[in-house]
Amino acid sequence: MEANRRISDAGSVQALAMSFLTVSQQAAIASYRWIGKVNKNEADGAGTEAMRRQMNLIPMKGVIVIGEGEMDEAPMLYIGEELGTGKGPHLDIAVDPVEGTSLMAKGQDNAMAVIAASERGSLLHAPDMYMKKIAVGPKAKGCIDIQASLTENMKAVAKALGKEVQELTVMIQDRPRHEGLIREVLDLEARVKLFSDGDITGAIATALEELDVDLLAGTGGAPEGVIAAAALKCLGGDLQAQLVPNSRAEYERCVRMGLSEPDKGLTIDDLVRSEDCFFVTTGITDSPLLKGVRKLKDGSMLTHSFVAIGGSTPGFQFIEARH
Repeated sequence: MEANRRISDAGSVQALAMSFLTVSQQAAIASYRWIGKVNKNEADGAGTEAMRRQMNLIPMKGVIVIGEGEMDEAPMLYIGEELGTGKGPHLDIAVDPVEGTSLMAKGQDNAMAVIAASERGSLLHAPDMYMKKIAVGPKAKGCIDIQASLTENMKAVAKALGKEVQELTVMIQDRPRHEGLIREVLDLEARVKLFSDGDITGAIATALEELDVDLLAGTGGAPEGVIAAAALKCLGGDLQAQLVPNSRAEYERCVRMGLSEPDKGLTIDDLVRSEDCFFVTTGITDSPLLKGVRKLKDGSMLTHSFVAIGGSTPGFQFIEARH
């Protein structure tokens, strides 16, 4: 896939995007040795430690708002942890050091290191629970409604794209809970593209014409929903969401985290309340978006990354690097 629109350095937060590229690259390289070793905890630990070490070198006052858990649950990159040199822009940071840990541990595709960042106070502090999501690319921005049925959304998106409904491709995670959504798509004679894990890639795919995905729908992790929203904000796409607390305890946790109406529909601007943001990811194993880490004969490592920046001059690049 060729590199696209050139990235601008306008804005203090966006200016750090290339520093965060190094963070994701180092996390992917650190995780490489655990591909196919059926030990996802070691893989995740290697990725998180590499991220933490590299982020502490960046001139910023960063705080993790979406990370590896609460402080007493995860020793690295916990929610509320402060990172950086203490000088520079104040950032909210959302990370998934190994998106698709189970896939990577089994030697399967679609694992990557992921980071999103925005100015302080602008990323939703999403609890680790399920979230209903629907995402589209720039041409269908403003046409989706999380409260409407998938059928209604598909008809609206088809109209915005100038397509027949039957021509749409809808990406859905292959889970029993999505049988109804899959049936809706098939009843409309449209195409389903199923995936096993990692809906961040699916959300991004809606904004890149080369990947031939018109819409992402389904229920997945809330933290990943915020990260995907940041990516789509940089790409000019759209995402709406709704938290799905499965118990009274989860509902009350939402309230404690500042979400007074946990079941309220959320727009992309609720999830990411600033244009001053960026998204960075580096492939660990191959995916439709990125190539995985490669070790060359001379011992050097080859990485493939994607960087997207928001703001007044948004852009994105695919970057291949040798380390």
